[in-house]
Amino acid sequence: MLINIHKSALEEVLHFRNQFLHENNFQFICNKCHDYGWADTYLFWANDMQIGYGAVWGTDRREDRDTIFEFFISPPFRKHTHLIFPKFATITKAIYIESQSNDVLLTSMLYEYATNIRAEAILFADHYQTNFDIPGTVFRPRQYDDNSDDSSDFFLEAEGRIVASGGLMLNYNFPYADIYMDVKAPFRQKGYGSVIVQEIKKVAYAAGRVPAARCNISNQISKATLLKAGLKICGFRLKGDLKALQ
Repeated sequence: MLINIHKSALEEVLHFRNQFLHENNFQFICNKCHDYGWADTYLFWANDMQIGYGAVWGTDRREDRDTIFEFFISPPFRKHTHLIFPKFATITKAIYIESQSNDVLLTSMLYEYATNIRAEAILFADHYQTNFDIPGTVFRPRQYDDNSDDSSDFFLEAEGRIVASGGLMLNYNFPYADIYMDVKAPFRQKGYGSVIVQEIKKVAYAAGRVPAARCNISNQISKATLLKAGLKICGFRLKGDLKALQ
């Protein structure tokens, strides 16, 4: 079997990207790399048949293309993965792999072909509904006359003061929406973070979106807040240094 790999336009691999997203069924946090032109895509061929695709982007500088972050092979051809991945890595001259641990195929490549593997972020999926209620708090959308340097879409007020803010980032694969939030320094560790996450989750569902979130691997406060607000850990963002391939 002759394996060929060609750099291709995004439109040429979209049918495989749709399969990739459908099969994995999770928020793919690098989805926006394609929308913003930060990635190059490659089409995989076995003889004269298209069998999958891969993508690279710049892990530290957007103009670089040094990191494999997507790798998909149609299931009937996955027995040939050991032939395809090393050739893909060699052609792209990538030096890193970035993978979500819930992406089983690329994560298996990470553990086989990379060293110095480390977790950089925790990934969260929604798990259950909470019903926190702190007396005196009001959750509301941003208003045109708000005199605030905070550009968030939603605020949580307590006794007329903004204690927390947040919103949804929609530049991820549909239907997922990424929750972001911040509790103002004087009001932390009082439960406001979990309340605003709880309410933002409701906004997401009302808009036909599925809420998700992530935080830095070392951010224990955000991790605790998201778990308390009914999310669960669904994976980790992993990175490794590609071994020299022959």
